[in-house]
Amino acid sequence: MKVDSVFERYSRQIFIEEIGVSGQRKIMDAKVLVIGAGGLGSPVVQYLAAAGIGKLGLVDFDRVELHNLNRQTIHTEDHIHDAKTNSAMHYIRKHNSTIDFQVLQVKIDHENVISILEPYHIIVDCCDNFTTRYLLNSTCLKLDKPLVYGSIYGFEGQLAVFNYKGSKNLLDIFPTPPSHDQVPNCDKNGVLGPLPGIIGSMMAMQVLKIAADLPVDSDQLTIVDTFHWRFTKLSF
Repeated sequence: MKVDSVFERYSRQIFIEEIGVSGQRKIMDAKVLVIGAGGLGSPVVQYLAAAGIGKLGLVDFDRVELHNLNRQTIHTEDHIHDAKTNSAMHYIRKHNSTIDFQVLQVKIDHENVISILEPYHIIVDCCDNFTTRYLLNSTCLKLDKPLVYGSIYGFEGQLAVFNYKGSKNLLDIFPTPPSHDQVPNCDKNGVLGPLPGIIGSMMAMQVLKIAADLPVDSDQLTIVDTFHWRFTKLSF
């Protein structure tokens, strides 16, 4: 990509004093892995690709269903029953073909998690189950990688940055996963589409700040209550 084209494409980021040319170079050198191509993963991937993340990875093993489309905005009706990773690849090729976008159609487990996470600088937890969430946290601790966490339920979302420059991790605020009967299920309880859009966009912002080496709140959980329109920060 020519220098003139880079500047034109990312000029509105470069014009920000805290980003500038050096910050954009850092963003373009960053390697970010997103786990999950659903409600949270969709806006995260969209905004990171738009910002010019140099290498962007996406891991998912699911397929697009009609009921996904109210919130998983990276997918379209044309890709129903297609792998979410293929649908995402189609979107990225049209939106920003200049980045290195890698997809893995696989379920992360104890056998493959280290090899999948190791090539990336920043890990983004957009998954929808606690087994994977705790596995990602323990692996990021082992590999010393920052983990950007987000979750949604009904009208409420949460996000935090774990294991960044010595900060605390998931176990410091949620020492044990909930029991099976306490786990919320979007298929039964539902979610309004804008909520994952809000939380996913906030997660993408945290990733870009980390990539550009800007200050990031750590040891804090942000809770977003879109029903009462309240934003709460809890230190842990």
